[in-house]
Amino acid sequence: MDDRAGGSTGPRREEDILVEELGVEAPTWGLLEPGVLERIVVLSPHFDDAVLGTAHLLATYPGSAVLTVFGGKPAAYPDPPSDWDAAGGFASGDDVVALRREEDRAATGALGATSSWLDFPDHQYLEPGSHLGPADVAPVLADALAATAPTAVFVPMGLANPDHDVTHDAALAVRAALAGSPGEPSWFCYEDHGYKHLPGLLAWRVAKLFRSGIWPTPAVVPVEIDMTAKRAAIALYASQVAPLERDHVLTERLDANVPEQYWRLAPPPRGWEALSDFV
Repeated sequence: MDDRAGGSTGPRREEDILVEELGVEAPTWGLLEPGVLERIVVLSPHFDDAVLGTAHLLATYPGSAVLTVFGGKPAAYPDPPSDWDAAGGFASGDDVVALRREEDRAATGALGATSSWLDFPDHQYLEPGSHLGPADVAPVLADALAATAPTAVFVPMGLANPDHDVTHDAALAVRAALAGSPGEPSWFCYEDHGYKHLPGLLAWRVAKLFRSGIWPTPAVVPVEIDMTAKRAAIALYASQVAPLERDHVLTERLDANVPEQYWRLAPPPRGWEALSDFV
């Protein structure tokens, strides 16, 4: 019977029956609201991380912005250079950050994105006791995001590397500070390319977020897959390729077309909170 006449609309889905009987919020199945991806900012711990982990996203949404958190020059470079920098071809006296900023500008530009950098130096240039924490980074990060007014912020899962972890935690602090404010962006995590393959680390982060009441859920983010463009952009980080090949099996990961995955960060749907008790 035609439902416009008030008749039956056919069999009800089991999902709808459960939602009605339990009084819980219906799942969205990872779909995004219109306009969420209108102005994207991707937070990159280091100069190459955003392109490694979100190249398809950046290329699909031209004009997206990449903000590198640990993109500043140190007061002095190690002499001799760090192992990572030496593997990239640098020698004593080279201005590593200046060159890597040029590489970053070229790589993000090749994907139609813009690049900017905060002035925090990479932890490899600092003594262990002087490493930066989330409380150092969050206020500066908040100001940088306020200047761009994004509709969506993509944050690394923050795995293995201390700068990745600090970027993640600082972003969560900014997210908490902006909660409920006008123009609050949607927040996502992307998987740290390379580090996500280390045993247990991605599962640890997902579980930690889940227990904190921020439920990470794989989101349906429409992207166009172009591995040729991704490879070309990564190659523009010329000083990073050799250490990435040596330590992070770069070629094997690219040859395998390892997917990019984006996780929506949001509170649990109404009525679903009790699931946290089973973890």
